[in-house]
Amino acid sequence: MNKNVAEVILDQLSLLGVKRIYGVTGDTIIGLLDAMAKQDKIEFIAVKHESVAAFMASAEAKLTGRLAVCTSTMGPGAANLLNGLGDAYSDKAPVLALTGQAEQKEMGTDFQQYVDQQELFKPFAAYSANLNSENAIVDLLQKAAEISLQQRTVTHISVPKNLFEKETTAKARQLPKVLEGTGTFELNDLEEVAGVMKQARQPMILAGAGARGAAGDIAELATTWGAGILLSLGGKGIFEDATPHLIQGIGEGGNPHAPNVFKDADVVLIAGATWWPEGYVPEDATIIHIDLHLEHAKKRVAADYGIKGKTEQVIPLLLESMKGKQKNEEWLNRIDAVKEKWAYQNEQEGQIQGSPVHPSRIARGLENTVADDAIIALDTGDVTVWMNRNFRQTNQKVLFSGYWRSMGFGLPAAIAAKLEQPEKQVVAVVGDGGIEMTLADLLTATRYGLDITVVIFNNGALQMESDKIQAAGNEELGTQLTNPNFVQVAEACGWKGFRVETDGNLEEILSKALQTKGPVLVDVWTEQAFFPETE
Repeated sequence: MNKNVAEVILDQLSLLGVKRIYGVTGDTIIGLLDAMAKQDKIEFIAVKHESVAAFMASAEAKLTGRLAVCTSTMGPGAANLLNGLGDAYSDKAPVLALTGQAEQKEMGTDFQQYVDQQELFKPFAAYSANLNSENAIVDLLQKAAEISLQQRTVTHISVPKNLFEKETTAKARQLPKVLEGTGTFELNDLEEVAGVMKQARQPMILAGAGARGAAGDIAELATTWGAGILLSLGGKGIFEDATPHLIQGIGEGGNPHAPNVFKDADVVLIAGATWWPEGYVPEDATIIHIDLHLEHAKKRVAADYGIKGKTEQVIPLLLESMKGKQKNEEWLNRIDAVKEKWAYQNEQEGQIQGSPVHPSRIARGLENTVADDAIIALDTGDVTVWMNRNFRQTNQKVLFSGYWRSMGFGLPAAIAAKLEQPEKQVVAVVGDGGIEMTLADLLTATRYGLDITVVIFNNGALQMESDKIQAAGNEELGTQLTNPNFVQVAEACGWKGFRVETDGNLEEILSKALQTKGPVLVDVWTEQAFFPETE
């Protein structure tokens, strides 16, 4: 017997490896929800706001690399997805948004909540289509999935309400196997780039999350080539702290002394990163960029040479080419001096005492207590730069809103991470302003019995904006927050709550929270510290 459109959607998504769909129940997706309620292949995760559903899908896609799915009703529900989809689109996360739409007879009219969703989603989706025939559903889903997975992007399909429960002859099917070239390079393919690298007197390597598979080779290349290693936020934790010539992060929240050497670099090799920290970079360096998705990366970095391929395939060949190169010891001495200076300063900053607790001290407290393989869901704001500056990451996986930089990402990301990897310790590190955007979804963690910990930098302010306003000499307005008692809010939502008011018992309470089963919130009374590099 033929199935209806909603049933085929679930069959097709299941074949694609989708385990859950995040969303808010709404009128125009009732047919889809009815089908979900009658099967057990895909779980519906009911959240409190559609933006949270999209953030969760984005976080899951970033964590797994698989297609992740969110859903909403038409009109305001669809519009609410856009912020989370903006995050996925900006950070190249493969996400599919499925939205309900007005019945076919109402489309294009003044029907309530109707909007042309293909126009609405255009800035946030590489592909957006409206289902016009029940028999086209598999073709649309396959096209959307292929685009999302191959381009690492967002796609969208809207389905008129009346089509979800309509029988279709379409049958779910596997995506076609695409036989791509391996991207294999030979030494002579990279001869020109290697020639440029050999001429470098002051080389640097900027590594990001995409360099994880080549970390050992990059470290060896830095030693052989005589280069320093800098990291984007996504690249933190890839290398051991003792790695020679590693001077940690660059940009806001990174090693504050790194720009002193980076700006003098004559050749920069970017490996697995698509981020170029404006204001911290050399003006006259030759830029060599390795990226598997170079067509996207080059939009953000103006490179002189682009190498389209996997970092772990290219770096060993460049390493082979650099053997025997004479290194500039004076340059390496400068790099190592910066490494040692920051290591000492960072250690001292993490020991700042007092009440309220200094943000550097909170970062160190987290460093001392979270599991080495924990997943950290990091929100956007002042908390981001302090964690980037002072949290000395080891093997933890950090999820964050990279280019979109939206507040409110932390809690949804933590929920999605725990659903996907329940065996992992999951910690959301958030500011008070960020958590207040998603407080209602504390109840989502309660609903699904999730063992996550939320740590709040509670300084009563939108501190990053306050810092910028102060630095510019402007008058502040709207930066000071009216905060609830977060512990009481958490307890009202079925969480366990702890409060930290002084650094003296910071690790003790954090450890207790991390060992407590079920959702736990730690409210840390935080100093309104001016971030030292705010311009």
